[in-house]
Order: sequence, then C-alpha cells, then structure tokens
Amino acid sequence: MQFNFFFQLVDLYQRKIYPAKVSIQNNRIISIEPIDASMITTNGFLMPGFVDSHVHIESSMLIPSEFARIAVLHGTVGTVSDPHEIANVCGLEGVQFMINNGKQVPFKFNFGAPSCVPATIFETAGASLDSKDVEALLALDDIKYLSEMMNFPGVLHNDPEVMKKIAAAHRAGKPVDGHAPGLTGALAKQYIEAGISTDHECFTLEEAVDKLSYGMKIIIREGSAAKNFEALAELIDDHPNSIMLCSDDKHPDSLVEGHINQLCARAVAKGLDVFKVLKAACINPVKHYGLNIGTLQVGDPADFIIVEDLNHFKVLQTYIDGQALLSTDIDSDSVMSTPSAQSASNATASRKKSLIQSVPATPINQFTCAPINEVDLAVPITAYPNQDGLIAVIEALDGQLITNKLYLPGTQSNDCFVSNTADDILKMVVVNRYHMAPVAKSFIKNFGFRTGAIASTVAHDSHNIVAVGATDEAIAAAINAVIATEGGISCVDGNNQTLVLPLPVAGLMSTEDGFVVAQQYTAIDAMAKSLGSSLSAPFMTLSFMALLVIPHLKLSDKGIFDGDRFAFL
Repeated sequence: MQFNFFFQLVDLYQRKIYPAKVSIQNNRIISIEPIDASMITTNGFLMPGFVDSHVHIESSMLIPSEFARIAVLHGTVGTVSDPHEIANVCGLEGVQFMINNGKQVPFKFNFGAPSCVPATIFETAGASLDSKDVEALLALDDIKYLSEMMNFPGVLHNDPEVMKKIAAAHRAGKPVDGHAPGLTGALAKQYIEAGISTDHECFTLEEAVDKLSYGMKIIIREGSAAKNFEALAELIDDHPNSIMLCSDDKHPDSLVEGHINQLCARAVAKGLDVFKVLKAACINPVKHYGLNIGTLQVGDPADFIIVEDLNHFKVLQTYIDGQALLSTDIDSDSVMSTPSAQSASNATASRKKSLIQSVPATPINQFTCAPINEVDLAVPITAYPNQDGLIAVIEALDGQLITNKLYLPGTQSNDCFVSNTADDILKMVVVNRYHMAPVAKSFIKNFGFRTGAIASTVAHDSHNIVAVGATDEAIAAAINAVIATEGGISCVDGNNQTLVLPLPVAGLMSTEDGFVVAQQYTAIDAMAKSLGSSLSAPFMTLSFMALLVIPHLKLSDKGIFDGDRFAFL
C-alpha cells in the first residue's frame, strides 16, 4: 500500500525548502516529486528526524522502551546509545537487556560496546569487560560502535587491553567514540591518531577547535547536568560537516520537556544557519555511524517528522519506518491519501500523545549491601587529607561535570570533621553496593543544603551509593532508603520525611510508565531543592561526583581521587 505526503519539504542535501509529494511504500521512500504549492493544504514542514548522537539511556531512569515513548514526542527517531552504565553493574547481561528491550518498540536505538568497564581500577564496579568481551560485542550487528574511550591515559601510554579494544573496532569497521576532557595539543593529536573519531566532552571553544584541527568530530552536549551548548554552538556554522548534537545524560523530567529539538531551536534563535543546524542534528550522526535511519532520500527508511515551523521545531508527527507514532491535532485527511490511514489517524487526533505502548520488563540487578549507621560516616581528623590545617573539598559546578579542588578550613566536633552548613561545606560519602567495605568520605561545596540529605545509586560510572547531606543522621537515612529498595534515589528533609524513587533495573532504571517516573522525579527533585540547593539538577550533579575520569577532584568507594594526577589524594 502506498502513502503520499504533501508538504513543504526540507531538503538538507540541496539546502532547499520546496513543496513536494513524498511517496512511501513498504516502509521506504519510493519517490520525492516537486509539486505546485496549491496542492498543499496542511501547514508544516516535512524533514528528517532528530538523532541524539551520544546518550546513556540509563540516565533517564527509564528502560529503552519508555525512553522511546517520550523521545518521539520531540521528533527523535534514533539514538547513539552507550550502555556502559548498566554494563558496569550487570556486565554483558546488562548490555543484552538494553538491546532486547529496545527492539520491542518502533524506535532506532543504536548501541555501542562499552570500552571501559570498569571505568578505572580506582573504584569497585559490578562487572568487568575485557578486550575479548568487547570484540565479541563488536561482532554483533546490534552493536554499531565502540563506546567512549574514557581511559585516555591508557591510549596515550599504549595500554595493551585498551589498544586491543580499539583495534577490534577497527577490524569490525566500526567507529570509536572518544572521551578526553581538557586534552589538547600534542596529546590530543596522539589520542585522535589512535583511531578515535569523536569527543563530546569539550567544554571550551578552544579545546573543540584544537581537536577539530586534528580531524576529530565534536559532539556538542547539552544534558541535565553538563551544559556545553552556549560555549560551542558557533561551531555548527564554522564546521558543519564535523558537528553533532547530544544530551549524554537526560533526566526524565527534562526529557518530557524536550530533546534535540530544543537545541535546534536555540541554535536558530542565535542566527545560525538552519540547514547547518539540522545537518548536525539529523544527517551527520547517520553518516558517521552508518545508521539505518532515513534522511529523506529515495530508497531510505521512511523516518521523518513534521514540524510546525523551522524556528521552534514543535513536532506535529513522528514517523519511523512509515509508522505514525503520535496522535496529534494535525489534519490527517490532508496528509495521507490512504482512507484506512486517515480513519486510523483521525481516531486519535484529539491531542498529541505517544502511540508507542509500554512493554513489560523483568528487572536485573546486582546489590549486596547492608544498612549503615551514623558511626560509619565519622571522619576522624587524623584520617582526612589536609594541608596546613585546611581540608580537601570538592567544588561542584552547576552545569559542568568537572569539579574544582579546594583546600578550606574544616569544622571539627569530637575529634572529627563534620558538615558546615553555614559555609556550605557538606559531607559526601560513597558506599560500596557490591560487597561490604568501609564507607568512603569527603567534603563538597555548592550543594547548599541547610538540612536533610540525598542519596542515589545512579553514580557514574560504577554506580555505588553516593550521598550528600547536612547531618550524618540524614545521610544515613537517605542511604538506607535506597538500600531498602535495592537501588534508587532518595531525599530526607529536616523533619525526617523521606521520598524514594525505586530503580529496580540495576539501581539505574524504573520499569514504570515513563511519564509517571518523570512526575515522581519532579517531586523528589523539588524536595531536594527545598533543602537549600540552588543547583539546577542536584541528583544529576551528585551522580557525577564519583566519576573519576573527569577532573579535578572526585570520590570513589575507595577514597578521594585526584583526576589531574590520576591517583588517590
């Protein structure tokens, strides 16, 4: 059966917008014909769908099928997805869980083989993937690339296991993603020449331009925690063939609000060339990774979207393999010439709604952790790093994954260092979730809590339990709340009232309806902010405070880590 669409067509290859008839048969585009404008009776523009060029689905706290239900509302038709979060918890079983669940919905997930599980030897993860495991994954058709090579010191020093993983990707003819924050000059050149093709970690224009000069492609990131779009947006106009867009980590409430479409709207509002913006958002990732995603060419899969305009990119309809995935108020009679398609669309045309159905999922997990006591959180003065009486403090930065390393006066009580809410120096701890071990402790600035605490098992990359709070009592209560659910996020207020969002899939994802999870997250996020935090996303910021591969100072379950020296403090 043939479907015909009559719209203003956005042709990104010819850089033209013109009235066209697009014909679909057997889920593919069979013809594109220019027509007279008078044949178009429906407003809107038909264009390729958006692709998130680097995202960890797990960070949405949703399983892939639920992520897809929300993403299609914003015109996203596919993702380049790194499953290393669940791989760090559940190994190969976790990667297969993501692939299998993603296949149950009409959405184009493109998963990579995690390159760094565990991310470093300085933390405890739930699994390990060696070069043989990675090579086996890369042999699968479902695996499209080698995920971000975070161990850039290993690349620079020709670590045998690291180089075997990169070589396996090259033999398989699959791209290698990079991860080298702050690396520039000769070291960046060496890293790139090892065969690493992208980086999404640039946080200054100078760093990005330097890497571009050596042939690397830059993925501009704007997620729930790391926000680099403002610093890097002009690259879209200056390097249109080498730029892509990504979210990296997107919390559920943020995903409900928008996705790559938001970045396109912001870029166009800055005066950037709309064709170059859409090339970065829709074409470049498909070409770079060799994705089976259509870009509005004859013979392509029928993957495309209809947007209200090319300024705000309000999505009216999303099609994947010719299947309409939204019910909207669009006039279907004027869009498709097939009566059966008209009636089916009209039946659900009262409001915009995802037509992807929820699918059941059986959780997988690794969790061996007993409740803790306040005494476990004590920080003896003699056991904490200090310089001339000043203690090491992590400075969290809103909208960034990097932190600063500070030395500030410590507050003492009963021969221990304790939180100081007046000066916003709070205790942060990491609890090993995989086996019994001493609690790792540090101090952190900029969370702003005057009372209470938050805890989370979403803690990149090993996903132990990370918590921060104003008092040991509150921290212990928040940690024990997520231990009770074997994974999740929690918040305890000054009155010992507790909210918990359980995440039974590896302590990272819920199996519930994505829109319900977004509402639950919104509530617990608001409670966390009510404790005094001015951070835009306290839980997302907390989740990166154990990410050792991002400088400058972080905390793993084994201790305080200096990212500049790549050693414990």
